[in-house]
Amino acid sequence: MKQIQIKKLALAGILVAVTVVCSPFSIPVGASRCCPAQHFINILGAVYLGPGYAVATAFAASLIRVMAGTGTFLAFPGSMCGALLSGLLYKYTKKLPFAYIGELFGTSVIGGMLSYPVALLLMNNETAALFTFVVPFFISSFGGTLLAAVLVTIMKKAKIMDFYLGDLK
Repeated sequence: MKQIQIKKLALAGILVAVTVVCSPFSIPVGASRCCPAQHFINILGAVYLGPGYAVATAFAASLIRVMAGTGTFLAFPGSMCGALLSGLLYKYTKKLPFAYIGELFGTSVIGGMLSYPVALLLMNNETAALFTFVVPFFISSFGGTLLAAVLVTIMKKAKIMDFYLGDLK
């Protein structure tokens, strides 16, 4: 295995661990538990690891959170859609604001709408509607995105991760 792949895998594991450790710090909004740390980590993974690793990290963290009881099945569509769109927008533009917008839109609108069938079929929530989770997911992702906008911008300017990761792209 190449050294770059090992570094990416190690960082992805660290991001999953940080997300799981921070998952008790969540905000209950309706049937969902909004975890701003997840969205911050999504952006961090999208910027430094790319869309594939960001989605895998979001999936692994969501799975562990659900198994540990600190998350719900709604964690999957929200976090994974946000990580994917954030990663894709950053990959093709190389501009941080697009990563932030991707996380917000991917999580709140796309992930929120995809959460409807999850709530209906897996959580037996018959009162949910198509747009039920858009606002709560936006609130959650806004907090994490705001945190990322400050910290990731500082990290990029200071080249903090460049020393560890080198040139991964």
